[in-house]
Amino acid sequence: VLERWLPRDVIVWCDPYNVTYRIGDHGTVYTVFEDKRGLLESVKKSVAEKISRPGSDFVISPYTTPVVIRSADGVEISRRGGASTGGPAAITTPMSVNSAVHASPTKGANDLRRSAMSPLRHVSTFRPNRSTHSGAAGGEGQLPLAGIRVLDLTRVLAGPFCTMMLGDLGAEVIKVEHPQRGDDTRAWGPPFKEYVRAPAATGPTPPYAQPPPPFPGESAYYLCVNRNKQSVTIDMKCEAGRQIVRELARRADVLVENFVPGKLAAMGLGYENLRRENRGLVYASISGYGATGPYRTRPGYDVIVEAEAGLMHITGEEGGPPVKVGVAVTDIVTGLHTHSAILAALLARQRTGHGQHLDASLLQAQTSLLANVASNYLIGGQEAKRWGTRHASIAPYQVFATADGAVCIGAGNDTQFASLCAALDLRHLAVDPRFATNAARVASRATLIPLLEAAVGRRSTSDVLRLLEGRGMPFGPVNNIAQTFDHPQVHARGIVRQIDHPFVGPIRVVGPAVEYSAGPPPRAAPPPMLGQHTEHVLRAVLGYSDQQVAAAAHAGGVVVYGYNR
Repeated sequence: VLERWLPRDVIVWCDPYNVTYRIGDHGTVYTVFEDKRGLLESVKKSVAEKISRPGSDFVISPYTTPVVIRSADGVEISRRGGASTGGPAAITTPMSVNSAVHASPTKGANDLRRSAMSPLRHVSTFRPNRSTHSGAAGGEGQLPLAGIRVLDLTRVLAGPFCTMMLGDLGAEVIKVEHPQRGDDTRAWGPPFKEYVRAPAATGPTPPYAQPPPPFPGESAYYLCVNRNKQSVTIDMKCEAGRQIVRELARRADVLVENFVPGKLAAMGLGYENLRRENRGLVYASISGYGATGPYRTRPGYDVIVEAEAGLMHITGEEGGPPVKVGVAVTDIVTGLHTHSAILAALLARQRTGHGQHLDASLLQAQTSLLANVASNYLIGGQEAKRWGTRHASIAPYQVFATADGAVCIGAGNDTQFASLCAALDLRHLAVDPRFATNAARVASRATLIPLLEAAVGRRSTSDVLRLLEGRGMPFGPVNNIAQTFDHPQVHARGIVRQIDHPFVGPIRVVGPAVEYSAGPPPRAAPPPMLGQHTEHVLRAVLGYSDQQVAAAAHAGGVVVYGYNR
């Protein structure tokens, strides 16, 4: 069928569900999407016969990445995804499976569009390569995930934290939100950052646009994990909305969701549903307990899993009640695990051409955090207990009160303990047989710690820090949050970034945790307003016309809000 449309072309990309042709007469490139295997197999056979004909202008390496195009005498003409070295080279950065080289359409291309859309019902809209707009993935001067599109169906913390990190690395993140309330965290406050500019449009808006919902401002909680995203408001309870999600998933590289297992599948939006139309899709699910097992349908909450998976049992003062960690660490570490799993799946896709389903859970992430505590039980049968800031196997290794605050001091070996004793003018303790080795200090902890507490407690925090400076041992003050962000090393590393928000003005956020020696710094687009990019995404990503945008809004599939520009 495609041979009739493209009589003299060169295929430049082919995977099980996408075929890209270069039109020989004018060099324009388009991608044809088709999910019927029989047709694609016939196309592949036809292509294979064509490029093997004697006198063929070009030959192409077997389907894989990178794709190398050579002339009939074997000279490399172009390469997708690697440096031109005359032979196959491994891709070192994630690359969109659904990408094609972009060039300006011509009359011949428009003729092709009309003929292609007529006989095949399942051929979707032609679209240019995203990497021409955001930079080829991994190219010089580009962020590592440029060209990767992420469909974000998550809310609250674990999922948004994961997708924010993908956005920091250059991925295009489309955040799908409830049309009226949006992400739950939009209402979690105070504190709110108040608007300095009215969000609602004061000028003319399209007839399908609505005024945005009133919020007291932008929630600090929401702002902390939603930069570098576009917000679209889609009603997934109606079929029109679900169809738009399917269309977006068809054009995405990654989908991240945190619904209760089975809920999206019941809507026709599960992994098995969406992979039929996009075999390259990496579909990451975050839940409380995973997709299998007796607890699979239970909703997951950070504090509940902290209690249920052992963390709360080991947190708190010795002899005191269990205590939750001061930040939602279970959510955050789940987001970190999911983020790394997505990157691994994208790398695997480069070898196989296929995506996969990733099943992440708060329970498994939290259990992995037990680390040596888990190993002590699994290997030695040793039940854990709460130690406060103390360490079960090292002494001293804890917080000590000073005359005006507190410091945390660790002496992990005998040399460090001797240094501590010298600093506190307690040199006799370093040669006392009860404290000469770490094992002896752990055994005599009840005797040792009060002696150190007395020596530290009669000094100010600044005096203790001065005495310990330069002695080759770990120590630090117990800072509050204000002191943390006034820390000289926090300033030196530029950990806090300022972003200009169009409606609340400048905001300060904690930037990415890793610095890269190559490439540009991570970008920092402001967290979006609710549904701020709905119309833009419908037009730019799905290719909707004015009439299609209006129809989607009138059908209730999306809500388009009119914002000030």
